[in-house]
Amino acid sequence: MTAALVTAAVKGPHIDWVGLSPFMTLIGGAVVVLLLGLFSSRFVRTELVPALALVAIGGAIGLAIGLLGRNTSIISGALAIDDLALVIDLVLLVTGIAAVLLSLRSRAAEEAGHGEFYALLLFSLLGMMVLVSSQNLVTLFLGFELLSIPLYVMCATEMHREGSLEAGLKYLVVGSVGSATLLYGLALLYGATGSTDLSGIARAVNGAGGVKDDALLLTGIAMTTVGLAFKASVAPFHQWTPDVYEGAPTPVTAFMAVATKAAAFGVLLRLFDVALIGAHHDWAPALAALATITIIVGNVGALGQTSLKRMLGYSGVAQAGYLLCGVIVGTQLGIKATVFYLVVYLAMNIAAFATIVARERETPLGDDLEGFAGLGRRRPQLAIPLTVAMLGLAGIPATAGFIGKFYLIDALVDGGYAWLAIVLVLGSMISLGYYLRVVATLWMREEPVVTAVPPSLVPAAAEGKPLMAGGSQEADRVEPRAQPEVLVVAWVCTAAVIVLGIIPSPLFRLAGEAGKALVGLR
Repeated sequence: MTAALVTAAVKGPHIDWVGLSPFMTLIGGAVVVLLLGLFSSRFVRTELVPALALVAIGGAIGLAIGLLGRNTSIISGALAIDDLALVIDLVLLVTGIAAVLLSLRSRAAEEAGHGEFYALLLFSLLGMMVLVSSQNLVTLFLGFELLSIPLYVMCATEMHREGSLEAGLKYLVVGSVGSATLLYGLALLYGATGSTDLSGIARAVNGAGGVKDDALLLTGIAMTTVGLAFKASVAPFHQWTPDVYEGAPTPVTAFMAVATKAAAFGVLLRLFDVALIGAHHDWAPALAALATITIIVGNVGALGQTSLKRMLGYSGVAQAGYLLCGVIVGTQLGIKATVFYLVVYLAMNIAAFATIVARERETPLGDDLEGFAGLGRRRPQLAIPLTVAMLGLAGIPATAGFIGKFYLIDALVDGGYAWLAIVLVLGSMISLGYYLRVVATLWMREEPVVTAVPPSLVPAAAEGKPLMAGGSQEADRVEPRAQPEVLVVAWVCTAAVIVLGIIPSPLFRLAGEAGKALVGLR
Protein backbone atom coordinates (compact mmCIF):
# COMPACT_ATOMS: atom_id res chain seq x y z
CA MET A 1 0.00 0.00 0.00
CA THR A 2 2.77 2.40 0.97
CA ALA A 3 4.80 1.48 -2.12
CA ALA A 4 1.78 2.19 -4.31
CA LEU A 5 1.30 5.60 -2.69
CA VAL A 6 4.97 6.46 -3.18
CA THR A 7 4.78 5.37 -6.83
CA ALA A 8 1.69 7.51 -7.34
CA ALA A 9 3.33 10.45 -5.61
CA VAL A 10 6.48 10.43 -7.76
CA LYS A 11 4.64 9.78 -11.01
CA GLY A 12 4.95 12.83 -13.22
CA PRO A 13 2.11 14.48 -15.13
CA HIS A 14 1.03 13.07 -18.45
CA ILE A 15 2.86 14.67 -21.38
CA ASP A 16 1.20 14.69 -24.76
CA TRP A 17 4.29 14.27 -26.91
CA VAL A 18 2.23 14.22 -30.10
CA GLY A 19 0.76 17.62 -29.34
CA LEU A 20 4.17 18.94 -28.34
CA SER A 21 5.93 17.54 -31.39
CA PRO A 22 5.98 20.75 -33.51
CA PHE A 23 7.50 22.66 -30.58
CA MET A 24 10.04 19.93 -29.86
CA THR A 25 11.06 19.82 -33.53
CA LEU A 26 11.95 23.51 -33.48
CA ILE A 27 13.80 23.18 -30.17
CA GLY A 28 15.83 20.24 -31.44
CA GLY A 29 16.52 21.96 -34.74
CA ALA A 30 17.68 25.15 -33.01
CA VAL A 31 20.11 23.28 -30.75
CA VAL A 32 21.56 21.24 -33.63
CA VAL A 33 21.90 24.31 -35.86
CA LEU A 34 23.62 26.27 -33.07
CA LEU A 35 26.14 23.48 -32.44
CA LEU A 36 26.89 22.92 -36.13
CA GLY A 37 27.56 26.62 -36.51
CA LEU A 38 30.65 26.13 -34.34
CA PHE A 39 32.38 24.06 -37.05
CA SER A 40 35.08 25.82 -39.04
CA SER A 41 34.06 24.27 -42.37
CA ARG A 42 32.46 26.88 -44.61
CA PHE A 43 30.30 24.23 -46.25
CA VAL A 44 28.84 23.25 -42.88
CA ARG A 45 28.16 26.84 -41.88
CA THR A 46 26.82 28.24 -45.14
CA GLU A 47 25.13 25.18 -46.65
CA LEU A 48 24.38 22.56 -44.01
CA VAL A 49 23.21 24.89 -41.23
CA PRO A 50 20.50 26.64 -43.34
CA ALA A 51 19.49 23.27 -44.81
CA LEU A 52 18.96 21.83 -41.34
CA ALA A 53 17.00 24.93 -40.32
CA LEU A 54 14.74 24.32 -43.31
CA VAL A 55 14.41 20.64 -42.35
CA ALA A 56 13.38 21.59 -38.80
CA ILE A 57 10.78 24.08 -40.03
CA GLY A 58 9.53 21.62 -42.66
CA GLY A 59 9.20 18.91 -40.02
CA ALA A 60 7.20 21.25 -37.79
CA ILE A 61 4.93 22.07 -40.75
CA GLY A 62 4.27 18.38 -41.41
CA LEU A 63 3.52 17.69 -37.75
CA ALA A 64 1.23 20.73 -37.49
CA ILE A 65 -0.74 19.61 -40.55
CA GLY A 66 -1.11 16.16 -38.99
CA LEU A 67 -2.59 17.74 -35.85
CA LEU A 68 -5.31 19.69 -37.69
CA GLY A 69 -8.74 18.76 -36.39
CA ARG A 70 -7.40 17.43 -33.08
CA ASN A 71 -8.50 20.45 -30.97
CA THR A 72 -7.06 19.56 -27.59
CA SER A 73 -5.12 21.15 -24.74
CA ILE A 74 -1.71 20.13 -23.44
CA ILE A 75 0.50 20.88 -20.42
CA SER A 76 -2.43 21.02 -17.99
CA GLY A 77 -4.39 23.28 -20.30
CA ALA A 78 -1.64 25.87 -20.69
CA LEU A 79 -1.41 25.43 -24.48
CA ALA A 80 -4.20 24.87 -27.01
CA ILE A 81 -3.51 22.61 -29.96
CA ASP A 82 -6.54 23.59 -32.00
CA ASP A 83 -7.16 24.61 -35.59
CA LEU A 84 -6.82 28.33 -34.86
CA ALA A 85 -3.35 27.91 -33.36
CA LEU A 86 -2.27 25.40 -36.00
CA VAL A 87 -3.34 27.50 -38.99
CA ILE A 88 -1.50 30.53 -37.61
CA ASP A 89 1.46 28.23 -36.82
CA LEU A 90 1.54 27.30 -40.51
CA VAL A 91 1.62 30.99 -41.43
CA LEU A 92 4.54 31.48 -39.03
CA LEU A 93 6.46 28.44 -40.27
CA VAL A 94 6.04 29.30 -43.94
CA THR A 95 7.31 32.79 -43.13
CA GLY A 96 10.28 31.16 -41.41
CA ILE A 97 11.09 29.16 -44.55
CA ALA A 98 10.96 32.35 -46.63
CA ALA A 99 13.24 34.13 -44.12
CA VAL A 100 15.82 31.31 -44.28
CA LEU A 101 15.85 31.37 -48.08
CA LEU A 102 16.11 35.16 -48.26
CA SER A 103 19.00 35.21 -45.78
CA LEU A 104 21.16 32.56 -47.49
CA ARG A 105 23.46 35.18 -49.07
CA SER A 106 22.90 37.93 -46.52
CA ARG A 107 25.59 39.77 -44.62
CA ALA A 108 23.55 39.37 -41.44
CA ALA A 109 24.04 35.60 -41.27
CA GLU A 110 27.71 35.96 -42.23
CA GLU A 111 28.57 38.62 -39.66
CA ALA A 112 26.52 37.21 -36.77
CA GLY A 113 27.48 33.59 -37.42
CA HIS A 114 25.26 31.23 -39.38
CA GLY A 115 24.58 28.92 -36.45
CA GLU A 116 23.61 31.76 -34.14
CA PHE A 117 21.49 33.53 -36.76
CA TYR A 118 19.38 30.52 -37.72
CA ALA A 119 19.11 29.31 -34.13
CA LEU A 120 17.72 32.72 -33.14
CA LEU A 121 15.24 32.48 -36.00
CA LEU A 122 14.04 29.05 -34.84
CA PHE A 123 13.74 30.12 -31.21
CA SER A 124 11.75 33.20 -32.25
CA LEU A 125 9.41 30.95 -34.24
CA LEU A 126 9.04 28.75 -31.17
CA GLY A 127 8.06 31.75 -29.07
CA MET A 128 5.47 32.80 -31.63
CA MET A 129 3.93 29.32 -31.66
CA VAL A 130 3.78 29.28 -27.86
CA LEU A 131 2.15 32.72 -27.90
CA VAL A 132 -0.67 31.83 -30.31
CA SER A 133 -1.38 28.59 -28.42
CA SER A 134 -1.39 30.16 -24.95
CA GLN A 135 -4.38 29.54 -22.73
CA ASN A 136 -2.67 30.86 -19.63
CA LEU A 137 -1.30 34.31 -18.83
CA VAL A 138 2.04 32.87 -17.74
CA THR A 139 2.65 30.96 -20.98
CA LEU A 140 1.39 33.98 -22.90
CA PHE A 141 4.12 36.17 -21.43
CA LEU A 142 6.77 33.46 -21.83
CA GLY A 143 5.90 33.13 -25.52
CA PHE A 144 5.91 36.92 -25.92
CA GLU A 145 9.43 37.21 -24.52
CA LEU A 146 10.74 34.15 -26.36
CA LEU A 147 9.70 35.64 -29.69
CA SER A 148 10.97 39.14 -28.83
CA ILE A 149 14.46 38.61 -27.44
CA PRO A 150 15.86 36.76 -30.50
CA LEU A 151 14.37 39.44 -32.75
CA TYR A 152 16.15 42.20 -30.82
CA VAL A 153 19.45 40.46 -31.61
CA MET A 154 18.55 39.62 -35.22
CA CYS A 155 17.81 43.27 -36.02
CA ALA A 156 21.41 44.13 -35.09
CA THR A 157 23.12 41.22 -36.84
CA GLU A 158 24.73 43.41 -39.53
CA MET A 159 27.18 44.54 -36.91
CA HIS A 160 29.31 46.70 -39.22
CA ARG A 161 26.34 48.82 -40.33
CA GLU A 162 25.18 51.63 -38.09
CA GLY A 163 21.55 51.39 -39.21
CA SER A 164 21.29 47.75 -38.15
CA LEU A 165 22.73 48.40 -34.69
CA GLU A 166 20.42 51.39 -34.27
CA ALA A 167 17.42 49.28 -35.29
CA GLY A 168 18.30 46.59 -32.76
CA LEU A 169 18.70 49.15 -29.97
CA LYS A 170 15.45 50.94 -30.80
CA TYR A 171 13.54 47.68 -30.95
CA LEU A 172 15.04 46.59 -27.63
CA VAL A 173 14.12 49.82 -25.83
CA VAL A 174 10.60 50.13 -27.21
CA GLY A 175 9.98 46.38 -26.97
CA SER A 176 11.03 46.42 -23.32
CA VAL A 177 8.49 49.14 -22.59
CA GLY A 178 5.83 47.07 -24.37
CA SER A 179 6.78 43.94 -22.43
CA ALA A 180 6.65 45.77 -19.09
CA THR A 181 3.26 47.26 -19.92
CA LEU A 182 1.93 43.86 -21.00
CA LEU A 183 3.18 42.20 -17.83
CA TYR A 184 1.56 44.85 -15.65
CA GLY A 185 -1.71 44.43 -17.54
CA LEU A 186 -1.65 40.64 -17.18
CA ALA A 187 -1.01 41.03 -13.44
CA LEU A 188 -4.05 43.28 -13.16
CA LEU A 189 -6.18 40.77 -15.07
CA TYR A 190 -5.11 38.10 -12.61
CA GLY A 191 -5.81 40.40 -9.66
CA ALA A 192 -9.31 41.22 -10.93
CA THR A 193 -10.37 37.68 -11.83
CA GLY A 194 -8.28 35.47 -9.53
CA SER A 195 -7.18 33.21 -12.38
CA THR A 196 -4.35 32.99 -14.90
CA ASP A 197 -6.22 30.57 -17.18
CA LEU A 198 -8.17 32.20 -19.99
CA SER A 199 -11.14 29.95 -19.24
CA GLY A 200 -11.05 31.02 -15.57
CA ILE A 201 -10.88 34.68 -16.59
CA ALA A 202 -13.86 34.15 -18.91
CA ARG A 203 -15.91 32.58 -16.09
CA ALA A 204 -15.11 35.51 -13.79
CA VAL A 205 -15.96 38.11 -16.43
CA ASN A 206 -19.17 36.35 -17.46
CA GLY A 207 -20.24 35.68 -13.87
CA ALA A 208 -22.78 37.54 -11.79
CA GLY A 209 -20.20 39.14 -9.50
CA GLY A 210 -19.87 42.31 -11.54
CA VAL A 211 -16.19 41.75 -12.35
CA LYS A 212 -16.58 42.94 -15.94
CA ASP A 213 -17.31 46.46 -14.69
CA ASP A 214 -14.44 46.44 -12.20
CA ALA A 215 -11.94 49.27 -12.69
CA LEU A 216 -9.08 46.87 -12.00
CA LEU A 217 -10.18 44.59 -14.85
CA LEU A 218 -10.68 47.48 -17.27
CA THR A 219 -7.26 48.88 -16.42
CA GLY A 220 -5.74 45.45 -16.96
CA ILE A 221 -7.45 45.17 -20.36
CA ALA A 222 -6.16 48.61 -21.34
CA MET A 223 -2.56 47.88 -20.36
CA THR A 224 -2.60 44.44 -21.96
CA THR A 225 -3.93 46.00 -25.15
CA VAL A 226 -1.13 48.56 -25.13
CA GLY A 227 1.52 45.86 -24.62
CA LEU A 228 0.24 43.77 -27.51
CA ALA A 229 -0.31 46.89 -29.64
CA PHE A 230 3.43 47.60 -29.50
CA LYS A 231 4.12 44.18 -31.00
CA ALA A 232 1.35 44.43 -33.61
CA SER A 233 2.39 47.97 -34.73
CA VAL A 234 -0.97 49.48 -33.76
CA ALA A 235 -0.95 53.30 -33.65
CA PRO A 236 -0.09 55.28 -31.61
CA PHE A 237 2.30 52.55 -30.39
CA HIS A 238 3.90 52.11 -33.80
CA GLN A 239 6.76 54.62 -33.58
CA TRP A 240 9.45 51.95 -33.69
CA THR A 241 8.11 50.25 -36.81
CA PRO A 242 9.38 52.43 -39.72
CA ASP A 243 12.82 52.94 -38.16
CA VAL A 244 13.36 49.27 -37.28
CA TYR A 245 12.02 48.04 -40.63
CA GLU A 246 14.40 50.36 -42.47
CA GLY A 247 17.48 49.62 -40.36
CA ALA A 248 17.18 45.87 -39.84
CA PRO A 249 18.58 43.41 -42.40
CA THR A 250 15.88 42.98 -45.05
CA PRO A 251 15.35 39.21 -44.51
CA VAL A 252 14.80 39.96 -40.81
CA THR A 253 12.43 42.80 -41.69
CA ALA A 254 10.43 40.45 -43.92
CA PHE A 255 10.21 37.92 -41.10
CA MET A 256 9.15 40.55 -38.55
CA ALA A 257 6.63 42.20 -40.86
CA VAL A 258 4.59 39.02 -41.20
CA ALA A 259 5.41 36.67 -38.33
CA THR A 260 5.21 39.09 -35.41
CA LYS A 261 1.92 40.46 -36.71
CA ALA A 262 0.47 36.95 -37.13
CA ALA A 263 1.56 35.96 -33.62
CA ALA A 264 0.22 39.18 -32.06
CA PHE A 265 -3.18 38.88 -33.72
CA GLY A 266 -3.35 35.18 -32.92
CA VAL A 267 -3.10 35.90 -29.22
CA LEU A 268 -5.41 38.94 -29.53
CA LEU A 269 -8.13 36.70 -30.98
CA ARG A 270 -7.76 34.16 -28.20
CA LEU A 271 -7.52 36.72 -25.41
CA PHE A 272 -10.34 39.06 -26.41
CA ASP A 273 -12.72 36.60 -28.08
CA VAL A 274 -12.36 33.93 -25.38
CA ALA A 275 -11.24 35.33 -22.02
CA LEU A 276 -12.68 38.85 -22.31
CA ILE A 277 -15.67 38.32 -24.58
CA GLY A 278 -17.99 39.03 -21.63
CA ALA A 279 -16.66 42.60 -21.51
CA HIS A 280 -17.01 43.07 -25.27
CA HIS A 281 -19.10 46.22 -24.94
CA ASP A 282 -16.33 47.82 -22.87
CA TRP A 283 -13.25 47.05 -24.99
CA ALA A 284 -14.70 46.91 -28.51
CA PRO A 285 -15.32 50.70 -28.87
CA ALA A 286 -11.79 51.42 -27.63
CA LEU A 287 -10.29 48.95 -30.11
CA ALA A 288 -12.44 50.45 -32.88
CA ALA A 289 -10.98 53.88 -32.10
CA LEU A 290 -7.46 52.39 -32.15
CA ALA A 291 -8.19 50.72 -35.50
CA THR A 292 -9.38 54.02 -36.96
CA ILE A 293 -6.28 55.88 -35.77
CA THR A 294 -4.04 53.07 -37.03
CA ILE A 295 -5.57 53.01 -40.51
CA ILE A 296 -5.28 56.80 -40.89
CA VAL A 297 -1.77 57.14 -39.41
CA GLY A 298 -0.36 54.20 -41.37
CA ASN A 299 -1.71 55.25 -44.76
CA VAL A 300 -0.96 58.96 -44.39
CA GLY A 301 2.53 58.24 -43.02
CA ALA A 302 3.40 56.05 -46.02
CA LEU A 303 2.55 58.71 -48.60
CA GLY A 304 5.79 60.66 -48.32
CA GLN A 305 8.26 57.79 -47.99
CA THR A 306 11.02 57.16 -50.54
CA SER A 307 12.47 54.10 -48.78
CA LEU A 308 10.46 51.01 -49.74
CA LYS A 309 11.18 49.29 -46.42
CA ARG A 310 10.05 52.36 -44.51
CA MET A 311 6.98 52.65 -46.72
CA LEU A 312 6.14 49.00 -46.04
CA GLY A 313 6.60 49.73 -42.34
CA TYR A 314 3.87 52.37 -42.45
CA SER A 315 1.86 50.08 -44.70
CA GLY A 316 2.16 47.40 -42.02
CA VAL A 317 0.73 49.86 -39.50
CA ALA A 318 -2.30 50.41 -41.74
CA GLN A 319 -2.66 46.67 -42.30
CA ALA A 320 -2.63 46.17 -38.51
CA GLY A 321 -5.64 48.48 -38.38
CA TYR A 322 -7.43 46.35 -40.96
CA LEU A 323 -6.65 43.15 -39.03
CA LEU A 324 -7.81 44.72 -35.78
CA CYS A 325 -11.28 45.04 -37.34
CA GLY A 326 -11.68 41.26 -37.28
CA VAL A 327 -10.93 41.16 -33.56
CA ILE A 328 -13.31 43.98 -32.70
CA VAL A 329 -16.52 42.35 -33.92
CA GLY A 330 -16.05 39.28 -31.67
CA THR A 331 -17.78 36.86 -34.04
CA GLN A 332 -16.92 33.69 -35.96
CA LEU A 333 -16.98 35.67 -39.19
CA GLY A 334 -14.51 38.16 -37.75
CA ILE A 335 -12.09 35.38 -36.80
CA LYS A 336 -12.40 33.80 -40.26
CA ALA A 337 -11.73 37.12 -41.96
CA THR A 338 -8.71 37.83 -39.73
CA VAL A 339 -7.13 34.41 -40.32
CA PHE A 340 -7.80 34.68 -44.07
CA TYR A 341 -6.18 38.11 -44.23
CA LEU A 342 -3.14 36.95 -42.23
CA VAL A 343 -2.45 34.27 -44.86
CA VAL A 344 -2.76 36.64 -47.81
CA TYR A 345 -0.78 39.28 -45.92
CA LEU A 346 2.04 36.73 -45.74
CA ALA A 347 2.07 36.23 -49.51
CA MET A 348 1.86 39.94 -50.38
CA ASN A 349 4.57 41.13 -48.00
CA ILE A 350 7.06 38.34 -48.64
CA ALA A 351 6.77 38.91 -52.41
CA ALA A 352 7.57 42.61 -51.87
CA PHE A 353 10.47 42.03 -49.50
CA ALA A 354 11.96 39.31 -51.70
CA THR A 355 12.17 41.85 -54.52
CA ILE A 356 13.83 44.36 -52.20
CA VAL A 357 16.36 41.74 -51.07
CA ALA A 358 17.29 40.99 -54.69
CA ARG A 359 17.54 44.64 -55.64
CA GLU A 360 19.64 45.62 -52.63
CA ARG A 361 22.27 43.13 -53.77
CA GLU A 362 22.36 44.64 -57.26
CA THR A 363 22.42 48.40 -56.75
CA PRO A 364 24.03 50.85 -54.31
CA LEU A 365 20.67 52.62 -54.07
CA GLY A 366 19.43 49.85 -51.78
CA ASP A 367 15.73 50.05 -51.02
CA ASP A 368 15.36 53.63 -52.24
CA LEU A 369 12.47 53.94 -54.67
CA GLU A 370 14.81 55.46 -57.26
CA GLY A 371 16.64 52.15 -57.43
CA PHE A 372 13.50 50.48 -58.77
CA ALA A 373 12.90 52.92 -61.62
CA GLY A 374 12.71 51.19 -64.97
CA LEU A 375 12.93 47.73 -63.40
CA GLY A 376 9.91 46.54 -65.38
CA ARG A 377 11.78 46.88 -68.68
CA ARG A 378 15.13 45.53 -67.57
CA ARG A 379 14.26 42.95 -64.90
CA PRO A 380 10.57 41.96 -65.28
CA GLN A 381 11.18 38.81 -63.24
CA LEU A 382 11.66 41.13 -60.24
CA ALA A 383 9.21 43.86 -61.20
CA ILE A 384 6.18 41.58 -61.63
CA PRO A 385 6.23 40.16 -58.05
CA LEU A 386 6.60 43.65 -56.58
CA THR A 387 3.79 44.95 -58.81
CA VAL A 388 1.42 42.15 -57.80
CA ALA A 389 2.33 42.68 -54.12
CA MET A 390 1.56 46.40 -54.33
CA LEU A 391 -1.75 45.79 -56.11
CA GLY A 392 -2.70 43.14 -53.56
CA LEU A 393 -1.86 45.37 -50.58
CA ALA A 394 -3.91 48.14 -52.19
CA GLY A 395 -6.89 45.79 -52.49
CA ILE A 396 -7.19 45.82 -56.27
CA PRO A 397 -9.77 43.24 -57.55
CA ALA A 398 -8.52 39.83 -58.73
CA THR A 399 -5.88 39.81 -55.98
CA ALA A 400 -6.04 38.08 -52.61
CA GLY A 401 -5.79 41.45 -50.87
CA PHE A 402 -9.13 42.52 -52.34
CA ILE A 403 -10.83 39.32 -51.15
CA GLY A 404 -9.30 39.68 -47.69
CA LYS A 405 -10.55 43.25 -47.30
CA PHE A 406 -13.95 42.25 -48.64
CA TYR A 407 -14.29 39.60 -45.91
CA LEU A 408 -13.19 42.08 -43.24
CA ILE A 409 -15.79 44.60 -44.44
CA ASP A 410 -18.44 41.87 -44.42
CA ALA A 411 -17.53 40.98 -40.82
CA LEU A 412 -17.67 44.64 -39.75
CA VAL A 413 -21.10 45.25 -41.30
CA ASP A 414 -22.42 41.99 -39.85
CA GLY A 415 -21.07 42.96 -36.42
CA GLY A 416 -22.66 46.41 -36.38
CA TYR A 417 -19.53 48.42 -37.27
CA ALA A 418 -20.50 49.72 -40.69
CA TRP A 419 -18.84 53.06 -39.93
CA LEU A 420 -15.52 51.30 -39.38
CA ALA A 421 -15.97 49.50 -42.70
CA ILE A 422 -16.23 52.93 -44.34
CA VAL A 423 -12.97 53.95 -42.61
CA LEU A 424 -11.34 50.79 -43.98
CA VAL A 425 -12.46 51.64 -47.51
CA LEU A 426 -11.27 55.24 -47.20
CA GLY A 427 -7.92 54.03 -45.88
CA SER A 428 -7.58 51.71 -48.87
CA MET A 429 -8.30 54.64 -51.18
CA ILE A 430 -5.54 56.70 -49.54
CA SER A 431 -3.14 53.76 -49.88
CA LEU A 432 -3.45 53.90 -53.67
CA GLY A 433 -1.35 57.06 -53.51
CA TYR A 434 1.78 55.20 -52.48
CA TYR A 435 1.19 51.67 -53.77
CA LEU A 436 0.50 52.86 -57.32
CA ARG A 437 3.47 55.22 -57.11
CA VAL A 438 5.69 52.17 -56.74
CA VAL A 439 4.02 50.49 -59.73
CA ALA A 440 4.45 53.64 -61.83
CA THR A 441 8.12 53.83 -60.86
CA LEU A 442 8.67 50.24 -61.94
CA TRP A 443 7.06 50.53 -65.35
CA MET A 444 6.91 54.21 -66.36
CA ARG A 445 10.18 55.72 -65.13
CA GLU A 446 13.65 55.67 -66.67
CA GLU A 447 16.31 53.83 -64.71
CA PRO A 448 18.62 56.09 -62.68
CA VAL A 449 22.26 56.83 -63.36
CA VAL A 450 24.43 54.76 -61.01
CA THR A 451 27.93 56.14 -60.44
CA ALA A 452 29.24 53.27 -58.34
CA VAL A 453 28.60 49.58 -57.88
CA PRO A 454 29.11 48.02 -54.43
CA PRO A 455 32.17 45.74 -54.78
CA SER A 456 30.56 43.08 -52.59
CA LEU A 457 27.55 42.76 -54.88
CA VAL A 458 29.09 41.81 -58.21
CA PRO A 459 31.37 38.90 -59.12
CA ALA A 460 33.78 41.03 -61.16
CA ALA A 461 34.64 43.16 -58.18
CA ALA A 462 34.92 40.14 -55.93
CA GLU A 463 37.45 38.64 -58.34
CA GLY A 464 39.47 41.86 -58.53
CA LYS A 465 38.48 42.71 -62.12
CA PRO A 466 38.25 46.41 -63.01
CA LEU A 467 34.82 48.02 -63.07
CA MET A 468 33.96 50.81 -65.48
CA ALA A 469 32.93 54.02 -63.77
CA GLY A 470 30.10 56.20 -65.01
CA GLY A 471 26.43 55.71 -65.70
CA SER A 472 24.10 52.77 -65.32
CA GLN A 473 24.86 51.40 -68.79
CA GLU A 474 28.43 50.65 -67.78
CA ALA A 475 27.35 49.27 -64.41
CA ASP A 476 24.74 47.07 -66.03
CA ARG A 477 27.38 45.28 -68.08
CA VAL A 478 28.43 43.51 -64.88
CA GLU A 479 25.78 40.88 -64.29
CA PRO A 480 24.72 40.48 -60.65
CA ARG A 481 25.11 37.16 -58.95
CA ALA A 482 22.30 34.66 -59.44
CA GLN A 483 19.70 34.61 -56.67
CA PRO A 484 17.46 31.66 -57.57
CA GLU A 485 16.14 31.16 -54.04
CA VAL A 486 14.99 34.80 -53.85
CA LEU A 487 13.21 34.55 -57.19
CA VAL A 488 11.53 31.30 -56.11
CA VAL A 489 10.21 32.93 -52.93
CA ALA A 490 9.01 35.99 -54.85
CA TRP A 491 7.21 34.04 -57.56
CA VAL A 492 5.62 31.46 -55.24
CA CYS A 493 4.14 34.29 -53.17
CA THR A 494 3.07 36.13 -56.32
CA ALA A 495 1.25 33.03 -57.55
CA ALA A 496 -0.45 32.71 -54.16
CA VAL A 497 -1.69 36.33 -54.31
CA ILE A 498 -3.21 35.75 -57.74
CA VAL A 499 -4.63 32.26 -57.15
CA LEU A 500 -6.19 33.15 -53.80
CA GLY A 501 -7.67 36.26 -55.40
CA ILE A 502 -9.42 34.13 -58.02
CA ILE A 503 -10.14 30.96 -56.00
CA PRO A 504 -10.37 32.01 -52.32
CA SER A 505 -12.84 29.35 -51.15
CA PRO A 506 -10.31 26.65 -50.03
CA LEU A 507 -8.49 29.13 -47.81
CA PHE A 508 -11.73 30.55 -46.48
CA ARG A 509 -12.91 27.05 -45.54
CA LEU A 510 -9.64 26.50 -43.69
CA ALA A 511 -10.06 29.85 -41.93
CA GLY A 512 -13.61 28.81 -41.05
CA GLU A 513 -12.34 25.66 -39.36
CA ALA A 514 -9.85 27.78 -37.43
CA GLY A 515 -12.67 30.06 -36.28
CA LYS A 516 -14.71 27.13 -34.98
CA ALA A 517 -11.93 26.39 -32.49
CA LEU A 518 -13.19 29.30 -30.39
CA VAL A 519 -16.56 28.08 -29.18
CA GLY A 520 -19.32 30.29 -27.83
CA LEU A 521 -19.17 32.97 -30.54
CA ARG A 522 -22.06 33.63 -32.87
